[in-house]
Formats: sequence, structure tokens, C-alpha cells
Amino acid sequence: MKHFFISLLVLLFCFSCNEERKNTELTGAVFGTSYSIIYDVELNYKKQFDSLFDVLNKSLSTYQKDSHISKLNRNEPVAVDHHFIKVYDASKEIFGLTEGAFDPTIGNIVNAWSFGADNAIKNLDSLKIDSLMQYVGYDKTYRQNDKIIKLNPNVYLDFNAIAKGYAVDVIGEFLESKNSTNYLVEIGGEIRAKGENVEKKSPWKVGVEAPNFNQEQSVLKAISLKDEAMATSGTYRKFKTDEDGNRYSHIIDTQTGYPSKTNLLSISVIAQDCMTADAYATAFKAMGTEKIKKFLGFHPELKVFLIFENEKKELETLNLNGFPEE
Repeated sequence: MKHFFISLLVLLFCFSCNEERKNTELTGAVFGTSYSIIYDVELNYKKQFDSLFDVLNKSLSTYQKDSHISKLNRNEPVAVDHHFIKVYDASKEIFGLTEGAFDPTIGNIVNAWSFGADNAIKNLDSLKIDSLMQYVGYDKTYRQNDKIIKLNPNVYLDFNAIAKGYAVDVIGEFLESKNSTNYLVEIGGEIRAKGENVEKKSPWKVGVEAPNFNQEQSVLKAISLKDEAMATSGTYRKFKTDEDGNRYSHIIDTQTGYPSKTNLLSISVIAQDCMTADAYATAFKAMGTEKIKKFLGFHPELKVFLIFENEKKELETLNLNGFPEE
């Protein structure tokens, strides 16, 4: 009888091993873009995700008039939450490491060029830009516990270049709190992957988009991603063209106040978390290829893939710091 029960347990165990594991996949709209979340727990967390998105919007969205950041930009008293603090502190660190290439106080200039949440400035000229640039500089702010102090009331904060990546991390950390060890979170192209795709029994495959100025979407290369995050910043969707046909990106040069004009079309960054990848993808767009190479020599933890136009207007690519070939 004892052997019978042992045999039965073995059979039950083997049966459970052979069961096909299923993913739960949820999609929707958030932050003016779309999201796709795939995870290995057969429970629907859409309400929890929506609640988290709502909390993040109320903290970090410049498009919501009653958010913490909007109140701060209007110089209204506000105690910021722990989400704001995490993004603020991470931005402070990356601002320093990139020598200001990543700077969330560039928001006034972003708005002036009509790339942001607030109204553009009509007949924008160099004098108006110079006037706004005096309020740019993340070192013109500091934090005292849950209070953000601005050294000038005209300083304007905008975390759009890091907040989406942070939202990806928040969803990933929520799933981990629910014992999910295999998931893929994607919001507007920013990605965090954990474990593997249990349904396909294979690594998570993600695509690096080809830069198409006609707004068509196509994948240039597919790579495997495991226990890492990837973010991409490009100029091929949001840009302006001058009378000579030169394209100017929505990434503002924090040193000049003008949209970046480089041959870089797309920068993909792999890091341990999506917030970090998101911020560096933006910073690198403003830095340019040579500065990126020099910076990465001191930061082996970042893997980077560049797409750029050569002198013949042909596309070229460059893998740096071990960015996956496929």
C-alpha cells in the first residue's frame, strides 16, 4: 500500500510537469500610447495595472493639471509621493553622470518647440530661447524629504523621458510581488523582461524597430531579452523639417536649447531596469556617437545599439558594449 501511494504521487507529479503552462496577456492604452503585458500567472490584473497607471499619472504626468509635477511647475505647495522621489533621485544621478545631457528641466524649451504638454511659443527665435535657457539646469532644484525646492520659480520639470520606463519597472515589480517569475512588460516600446516565455518555452524575443519617417512600422532586428530592460529613443516619429530639408528631432540639446541635429536616428539601450535605459536612450541622442562611445567605456553595464545615416544617406548600425547581435 505504501508503494502504491508513492507511485501515485510520482504519477501526479509527472502529469503536472507535462501540463502546458499558459501566459496571461493584457493590452490597452496608457500615457498616450499602448501597452502589452504578458506574464505566467493565470489571474487578470488589469484593475491593478490601471490603478498603478492612475497613481503614476497623478504623480508624474505634465498632461494632468492636478498631478504633483503640474502643481510643482505652477509653484503650488505639494508633497510628492515615493514614485516622484524615485524618478527625481534617479534623474539627479543621471544628470550628473551625463554632464547635463539628460536634464528634466528642459521642459520649458520642449514646450516652446511644441513637443510638450503646454502651448508652443509663436515666432520662436534665439532671444526667446536664450531667455528660457536661464531656467534650465537640474542643479537648480533639490529635494528636502518629500518637498522639491526650485531655486527659481520659472524652472519647469518634465519627466517624460524617464517616466514611461519607470512605469514599466513598476508593473514588473508588481508582478514579481505576485510570484510571477516570467513576464514581458512593454509600454510604448519600452520593455522589461524576466525569465522566459513559458508558453513557447523559449526566451523572450523583442524587436528593434527600423527607422521609417513615413510612420510605417517594421522590425530591423530581433533579439532575446532576459532579466533586463530595453528602451529606444529615435527621431523618426517626432521631428521638424526646416526650409532646407534638414530634420530636427524632438530631443532638445540641453546645452543650446535647440532640437538635436545629428545623423543618429535611433538609440536602443539595455540596462538592468527600464527607467535607467529610458533616461540614457534620451541622453545619448543628445550626446552623439563619439561621446557615447567614450561614456560607455566607463559604463560596461549599459549595452547600446545605434542606427544612423552615413554620408551617403544610407543606414548603418553599431553594436556597443555587447548589445546582442540577434
